[in-house]
Amino acid sequence: MAGIFRNALTRLEQHSMRQRLLLLPAALLMAACATPVSQPSTDAQPAEPSRPAAAPSRPATAGAEMQALQTMVSMQDRLYRVAAPLLVNNTELCKKNARNLLGFTAKNRYSYSNEFAIAAQRTLNLDDRLQVMGVLAGSGAARAGVKHGDILLAVEDKTLPKGETAEREAATILAPMMTGRSNIALTVLRDGSRVTLNVPLTYACAFGIELGNTDNVIAYADGHRILVTRGMLNATRTDDELAYVLAKEMAHNALSHATKQRTSATVGGIIDNLTRIRPDMSAISGMSGLRPMPQDLDAMADKLSLYMLARAGYNIDQVVPFWQRMASQYPANVLNGYTALHPSTNYRVAAMEKTLKDIRSKQARKKPLMP
Repeated sequence: MAGIFRNALTRLEQHSMRQRLLLLPAALLMAACATPVSQPSTDAQPAEPSRPAAAPSRPATAGAEMQALQTMVSMQDRLYRVAAPLLVNNTELCKKNARNLLGFTAKNRYSYSNEFAIAAQRTLNLDDRLQVMGVLAGSGAARAGVKHGDILLAVEDKTLPKGETAEREAATILAPMMTGRSNIALTVLRDGSRVTLNVPLTYACAFGIELGNTDNVIAYADGHRILVTRGMLNATRTDDELAYVLAKEMAHNALSHATKQRTSATVGGIIDNLTRIRPDMSAISGMSGLRPMPQDLDAMADKLSLYMLARAGYNIDQVVPFWQRMASQYPANVLNGYTALHPSTNYRVAAMEKTLKDIRSKQARKKPLMP
């Protein structure tokens, strides 16, 4: 069963997740995500993947595909849900990478490969039309009343497409609307009735967020995208811990560390590889051609990431224990693990503890949370 699930999951990852990133310039939300987004849980409980209902009457392969689809949606949901507050609340810290977004996600049954079309229809109730799958809490879309399940009909009186190329065509229509205006008129079909909403655009950090098809516990940033592997996602026990990883990679991007280290192309190739049907694992053996991050740059990213976390409302009290645990469980001699690329744990911890004091002082004095 594990083999069936892995094969089905990797097919889904290539077609659904990777293609969505290509729509970033006109992203319906951020990184063209296609799963629900909400604020992080205040109790920071570990995210449990939702389980599909049993379907004993269906063939084993169909059941496996439905399980793979449901699990993938659950994993993407957690990833994007945790990333959302970081992207929306830190535009001042990633100015050159911030842009207008609509604040919701949408997809249709063609968002998945042919093997998953039936599963998408039955499990997610999708057809040829683009349907809202999630709304970013606190966004203009949320304030305007966009809801999960709304079927997209038109934007600014331009009919939105249906069918296999709907997402790409919608991106072409929406791209020029993201600049030079503060809102758009969106017409949706809701409960059989046409509803027109005035949707304010949402200004956010526009980093692509991807899920990597490997159990290696690692994350990458190439200057524009962030990839968190399946292994890292499963290794984070709470949403706060996942936020620590995302914020760290966001900070590397905001600080242009891949460009400064001249690793953008190499890391970009790794990200491309890890979102394929069958990643070439030999290409990511050892250090994958990357050098360990210099401790001064790593500490700079840690500092910025802590401010990003605090501004997004995440609990930063467990940041240091988390990174210490990561270094202990996945030490630097695990060459395809996180610590191998970020080995200066003690140096980083000292810098983080200083930054934590500064942040808490600013919070106590109600000062702006700026590094």
